[in-house]
Amino acid sequence: MDRLSDILNRFSINAQVFFSGKLCGIQAFGGNQDDGGSLHLLKSGTLAFINDEGHKMVLERPSVIFIPKMFQHRIIANESDKAELVCANIHYGDGLSNPLVDALPKFLYFDLDDTGLMGQAAQWLFDEAFENRCGRDPMIDRLSDIFLIQLLRHVLDEGTVTHGLMAGLAHPQLSKALTAMHQDPQSHWTLDAMAAEASMSRSKFAELFREVIGQPPGDYITEWRVALAQGLLKKNKPVGLVAHEVGYENGSALARVFRKKTGLSPKEWLDKVRGIS
Repeated sequence: MDRLSDILNRFSINAQVFFSGKLCGIQAFGGNQDDGGSLHLLKSGTLAFINDEGHKMVLERPSVIFIPKMFQHRIIANESDKAELVCANIHYGDGLSNPLVDALPKFLYFDLDDTGLMGQAAQWLFDEAFENRCGRDPMIDRLSDIFLIQLLRHVLDEGTVTHGLMAGLAHPQLSKALTAMHQDPQSHWTLDAMAAEASMSRSKFAELFREVIGQPPGDYITEWRVALAQGLLKKNKPVGLVAHEVGYENGSALARVFRKKTGLSPKEWLDKVRGIS
């Protein structure tokens, strides 16, 4: 398994296109501050993007703005700007926190003419979005999913993010340890074992991991396991089975770690997520 696949398989990211066409006027987003994100792809024309702090950015070439976690923002275009764009809402499986999303900056901007395969994926999306072919709606949603994966690949390949999980996945040595932990969370991940995956000494690995990821290796693997446990609990798997799948001896051991990280027991957390008082 590669750097991204295991995370994308465990934590879903799905796009749903809600607008494609010519924009004229002001459109506001993020008023309800939901748990999802937003994607704006400019095919042609000129567009102004204003974030929640009032900073303005003018887009005059094919480009994309990806907002991993929704915040209030506006996009503006006059009729003379001839702005053609595609907008999509991004949803993360059942509202669960997504480690990749948590590791991304507030928003990402790319000029699509300079991004290779990501630009090609955008063009395919544009071709479908601006034609009335049969199966158009599910097609553009799936193409938006493909575009997002290409965007994440681009972030890794270009080293766009310099701190956190994405930076670690872009690092030639840390990525090996992170990928191994993601693929096999039930293993006994000592500092020695993690450092061996990265082909580094214990001390150098621990120092580099903290510097790039922003936390000690032990804290990271614990948070990864708890995130996996949350997803499995929502699938109605018994706590004891979940504990085994994420690397703990029994349900009690998982519950202790779970409460330390979330402030709730697994059952209390699940009841809260489901709105059970």
